[in-house]
Amino acid sequence: MPDRPVPPLPDPALIALAALYGVAARYDNYCGDPQTVSATTIREVLAVMDVDASTAESVRAAIDAAQTGLWRRLVPPSIVVRATGPIVVPVRVPAGESAHISLRLETGGTQDSQPQPGDGRGAVVDGRRVVEHDVSLGDLPMGYHELMVTAGGRTDSCVLIVAPERIPWPRNTGRVEGWMTQLYAVRSLRSWGIGDLTDLATLASWSGRELGFGAVLINPLHAAAPVDPMQRSPYFPSSKRFVNPLYLDPDAVPERQSLTGEPAELFERFGVAARAAGPELIDRDAVWAAKVGALALLHAQPRDDADAYNAYLASEGSALADFATFCVLAELHGPQWPSWPAELHDPGSPHVETVAREYADRVDFFCWLQFLCGQQRRAAQQVARDAGMAIGVIHDLAVGVDPGGADSWSMRGDLAFGVSIGTPPDLYAKQGQNWSQPPLRPDRLRVTGYAVFRDMLRSVLRGGGGIRIDHILGLFRLWWIPPGRTAAEGTYVSYPIEEMLGVLALEATRADAIVVGEDLGTMPAGTREALHANGILGSAVLYFERDHEGPVAPSRWAASSLATINTHDLSTAVGHLTNQRVPLYRSLGLLDDEQAASEARQAEIERDQLVRYMVDAGVVAADATVEDQVVGMHVLLASSPCQLVLSSLSDAVFDPRQPNVPGTTDEQHPNWCLPLATVVEGKPVPILLDDLPGHDGVRRVVAALRGERNTWQR
Repeated sequence: MPDRPVPPLPDPALIALAALYGVAARYDNYCGDPQTVSATTIREVLAVMDVDASTAESVRAAIDAAQTGLWRRLVPPSIVVRATGPIVVPVRVPAGESAHISLRLETGGTQDSQPQPGDGRGAVVDGRRVVEHDVSLGDLPMGYHELMVTAGGRTDSCVLIVAPERIPWPRNTGRVEGWMTQLYAVRSLRSWGIGDLTDLATLASWSGRELGFGAVLINPLHAAAPVDPMQRSPYFPSSKRFVNPLYLDPDAVPERQSLTGEPAELFERFGVAARAAGPELIDRDAVWAAKVGALALLHAQPRDDADAYNAYLASEGSALADFATFCVLAELHGPQWPSWPAELHDPGSPHVETVAREYADRVDFFCWLQFLCGQQRRAAQQVARDAGMAIGVIHDLAVGVDPGGADSWSMRGDLAFGVSIGTPPDLYAKQGQNWSQPPLRPDRLRVTGYAVFRDMLRSVLRGGGGIRIDHILGLFRLWWIPPGRTAAEGTYVSYPIEEMLGVLALEATRADAIVVGEDLGTMPAGTREALHANGILGSAVLYFERDHEGPVAPSRWAASSLATINTHDLSTAVGHLTNQRVPLYRSLGLLDDEQAASEARQAEIERDQLVRYMVDAGVVAADATVEDQVVGMHVLLASSPCQLVLSSLSDAVFDPRQPNVPGTTDEQHPNWCLPLATVVEGKPVPILLDDLPGHDGVRRVVAALRGERNTWQR
């Protein structure tokens, strides 16, 4: 069969400029067919990074500026190296000049050197030859160091980041089993209408002490704007650097003990109102209204931990102050900063400072809520470790942020506004996907020493033993969609992956945490190898571990992976076995009649192949019930060599409902609002955290993961 013709590429000069900024002019689609990016898309993407490519002259000027700009600095603004031997850095000085190098270690020590001038790689800049030398700094400790280079009457600084070779697996730990769940869904008798951080601690304690589990993976706890209606999706946060106080347990706040009289009675009424909210669906607005009222009562009480709180304020600095100010402005003007009065669009404006002074107590309230979130997250992780968990809590990191949210307001210089991230057309989204979120600018990452990336990682790693990075392909490249274009009219933009993996390895190692990457979908060659070389686990999802003949034997799954049956964007185990996806998607308008018929046939084939595989393997009987088959799917997970094996709590209680249906609105489907439940005669029956130890499905799933055949079989 002849090769398919490749569409012609744009102008070579434009392609050369695009390559300097990591913008793809060609890519392979999900079928492996080459696709050419239009010149218009390339120009529009470059424009968002402040690069003028509108004419042939501007393209040539931009290429010259990008190439010579590298040689105008004595040292790059940031360098990431691995601590595997003597550290060597490139230094560029005018020919014949001597350079003085001063290195300030993160720990405070210093060292100075003065390399001798000599010949080396060079370029002519502004009529003068500049020579690049490789300068050895010897062995350096891991960390963030400051390198200062002086030559020719000027000084340039560099953030020198020394990272470990790879992220270690917990010492003396083999394979780890555990749960994955949406924390909001795990409600208890004592929680205020939504699963909270105390519920997380309770789940971890029981799972570690009684079940011998080593990890609990939860949804992102990123902050939403604290207003009604509160954003439901944990993957569309207002801020990834701060936590949603909706997950706080008001009863666990120390100031609760000092409430008496009328304030104590009012606090109790808030609790009653929250517990009565949303018996069948999570009602974030009602719960937050009750919690914010109760927490405001506690904020007004004298505090015994004033020193710790003041130290926290000092450590978080302006980032926390900006976030808290955003929360106040959101209460005053709404959750989207572009709709605010123009004078409030700049966090550093005098008008914003005036609001912060006028509402100083409310700004302090939102700062204090973040302090409490830190305390309760750390407490949950400590409970998990005390219960014997090797890893403990694994927190999730979303891909992007709300373009009108807190991070976008305070970090506009680091984000590429005007474009949106998403995916090109693929098998599951024929038109592609537009996630309506601005990406980080790759050119700004190096300039700032990866500060924004560091801050996001630290926020998620704080109070946990692991991090799951949603769509980890985004560290390699992201699909950028120019304004007014369809998802199919975008292109890939590459990121400095080696540097970002180094920063990730450093932050995870410092936090004594593991890293899991959601590496599903079409991945460039070498992606998974790079992740595994850095000690990052991939994802092995039972539904996707297939070839043209059917299910792939679990023994062939990659050992350096997290093994699960599904993800939050897929059918639950019961839903998969009963073919509920296609009717659901058809009813929501995501599939037309022809597509639905085709996908229904394919879904039935895949379901039958999976069941037949389990029967042939002796995992289930030929007449097994759906519940038996769900347990059998967990047996398959347990038979894999994967280092981390997690069961969804929804699967363990045989819940057929899909937590999230991508591409739908809140009105179409109750995305991110389903509490833990099972369905009896078509109606959801809530299951509380208190019910889990005695639940038959939970007991059988745990036995399956442990390999206790006589227990999980009926």
